[in-house]
Amino acid sequence: MKSSSKKVINGWAMYDWANSAYNLVITSTIFPAYYVGVTSAASADHQVDFFGRKFVNTALMDYALSVVFLIVALTSPILSSIADYKRNKKVYLKWFCFMGSAACLGLFFFTPEKIELGIILFSIAALGYWASIVFYNSYLPDIAAPEDQDRVSAKGFALGYIGSVLLQIICFVLILNPEWLSWAAAGEDFKTIGPRFSFLLVGLWWFGFAQLTLRVLPLSSKAERKSKKHVLVNGFHELKLVWNQVKQMPALKRFLLSFFLYSMGVQTVMLVAAGFAKKEIFQKPEDEPKLLITIILIQIVAVVGAIALSRLSKVIGNLWVLMLSVIIWIGICIAGYYVQTQTQFYLLACAVGLVMGGIQSMSRSTYSKLLPETQDTTSFFSFYDVTEKIAIVIGIFTFGYLEELTGSMRNSIIALGTFFVLGLLALLYTRKVYEQHHATVHN
Repeated sequence: MKSSSKKVINGWAMYDWANSAYNLVITSTIFPAYYVGVTSAASADHQVDFFGRKFVNTALMDYALSVVFLIVALTSPILSSIADYKRNKKVYLKWFCFMGSAACLGLFFFTPEKIELGIILFSIAALGYWASIVFYNSYLPDIAAPEDQDRVSAKGFALGYIGSVLLQIICFVLILNPEWLSWAAAGEDFKTIGPRFSFLLVGLWWFGFAQLTLRVLPLSSKAERKSKKHVLVNGFHELKLVWNQVKQMPALKRFLLSFFLYSMGVQTVMLVAAGFAKKEIFQKPEDEPKLLITIILIQIVAVVGAIALSRLSKVIGNLWVLMLSVIIWIGICIAGYYVQTQTQFYLLACAVGLVMGGIQSMSRSTYSKLLPETQDTTSFFSFYDVTEKIAIVIGIFTFGYLEELTGSMRNSIIALGTFFVLGLLALLYTRKVYEQHHATVHN
């Protein structure tokens, strides 16, 4: 197989540029800081009322995200089945992109008095983002030859970090200069206009740049298998078929176990980092710009990290890079439990950035390389995404529940460290059969 044209590969990678603005501004920086700020100001014990029930504010966000990921895990097989049957996965990529970006636009109306609206739109945006990623990832083996997949995957992540940092800086400048947006605010709204206008920009950015991707990506191959069962249950039938193949492939089976375990930690850290920093380190209102700068620092380091780990994989191999990354993650969890000062958090942020993008990019390309010869890439990547989403449900729910149970986010970090240790042991368990598979493919 030959890789697609440069135009198609660049177009595919541009979706990372488009959607990563959501992942940075809404998931990782401005929205969590804004949400924690407005809910903590209303309650000294960080409690928030959600349709008549009290929750710890950050735990409520964690629970909302765990519900979203559970929905994605349960529905992506059905959506993938429909996409395979009609050979139109690009259509689903487009509509989930539109759903997510529209929800971001709606967050402009999230004021301190509308907590329920904010959480609901935050959840819809997350659903649009993560569901679209199912179809986006499945294009990688369609457009890139095995020898190019590490490079193409890393290119997507690198573009994503660059694009998201660019928009983050624009939003940061607007937050520091809210008077520039006085035309869009009235009365008390002026205090929140900067963050809320940032949410609006994310929706426009995501929708606008995604058009470059949707314009060039091909429709699915006509050779892809059509549905043999009812379309609503065929996705689960396809997952069963994939699982039956996975069981006969020791390297792929063991890698998926490793991926499941360390993903419970990786994705949870990325989703809760800003809330942790706001509540534990940058607690004063005047500290918020420092928090945003820290997250920008993470993204800049992540660009370097994704590229560096991709190149390192050519020297020591994918699996050794993943093991090195997980070891660093274990160190991050230990340091995160004890971190107290802003300077310590800056150093920790650099370490997170170094492995954050690299481990995701390397996981995606390693899985792609382990796949058997098949035209049905969507079902295999649906299986990959379901594995990741279930891991996130467990990770994020555990983090939120332990915070409510113990009263401290630091205690929740212990659980994340445990997930990474188990992931490292699973990677060591995978190493021998992975190397045998690699040797067989290249002989």
